[in-house]
Order: sequence, then structure tokens, then C-alpha cells
Amino acid sequence: MYVRDARNRDEAWLLDHIEEMGLDETSFRSRDYVIAVDEESDARAGFGRIRIHTTEEEVCELTSIGVLDSWRDQGVGAHVIERLVDSAEAKGFDHVYALTSSHEYLSQFGFEGVSDDQLPDVLQKRLDEKRESLDLEAVPMRIDTERFKMSEELRDRFKMAAEEQAEPEPEESAEDFGIDSDEATYKYDTS
Repeated sequence: MYVRDARNRDEAWLLDHIEEMGLDETSFRSRDYVIAVDEESDARAGFGRIRIHTTEEEVCELTSIGVLDSWRDQGVGAHVIERLVDSAEAKGFDHVYALTSSHEYLSQFGFEGVSDDQLPDVLQKRLDEKRESLDLEAVPMRIDTERFKMSEELRDRFKMAAEEQAEPEPEESAEDFGIDSDEATYKYDTS
């Protein structure tokens, strides 16, 4: 399992799952997303977005973070968030914001609540929009990028996620290939 930058060919998949999960697709650009992928099957497990708002100062927001149901509770979301925070830090941001009702989930990584009036103007407007249309319970959260922390338990879950998802290979039978085993004769049949 690993997290990578989204590619153009991921766009339709992202849009489908963003809509399905009821997440924010405002100003969608696939290049802003990262995707968690299973190395063995190449199955996509989760995603998230870093959105940079350019006003008088640049402000970084984490948004549209989602994990497919079959991959939940396996550390996928944690690794997506870690990658987003690392990306924000690499782009020169000292802190990032998130506007979400999942504040308890984010606080385990070091995110802290901030009051609405402590938000930059652009995020105050975004928070109002989110509360009106997507997430009535959204609260502003913030983290200093160097303070992000993840438990070893979540790291271990992520490493094991692909193994838990793997389904056993079914045994193949003659019927799978359209062969009636009662009536079939074989080239080298000795009876």
C-alpha cells in the first residue's frame, strides 16, 4: 500500500467517489489530489486534496478526504492526510487548515480547533459555504505542518491493509472453461 499523486486517468474515478461520498468537489483539479493504492492489485483505496487559496497571502486547506468503505479502519485515511501535510510543508506552508465535522479524527494527528474568526477571510467564506451545502457541522481545524504525528498502530494497519483485502484465489474447474467434464473426451484419453 502506498500514496501517490493523482494522474489524469484518475479523474473519472475521483469524481465518481467524491460524488458518491458527498464530498466537496468545488474547483476540482485532479492534480491537487493524492490517492492511496494497493501495490498488489493496483486498487485505489482512498484520496484527499490539498487546495491552495491565493489572496493577499496563500492559505492551504485539506479537503475532500475519503476512504472507500472496504478499506476503512486500516490506516488509509491517516496516510493520505500525512502525504497532504507533507506536500503542504514542501510547498512552504507552515500550517494547514481543514473545515470538517470529522474533527475528532483529525485531532489524533495534532490538528487543533480554531474559532471561526481566527480563520483567514477566504476560509471563513469557505466554511460558510460548506455549512450551507455539504457539512452542517463543519468546524475549522489547523495544524502546524511540523507537528503532524501518526501512531505506530495506524502505520502497521496501513502496511497490513493489502493483505486483509486480498481474497483467496478460487480454484478453477473444467466448467469454468466451458467443458462438460462428464461428456468431454481428451486427446490422450486411455480408457
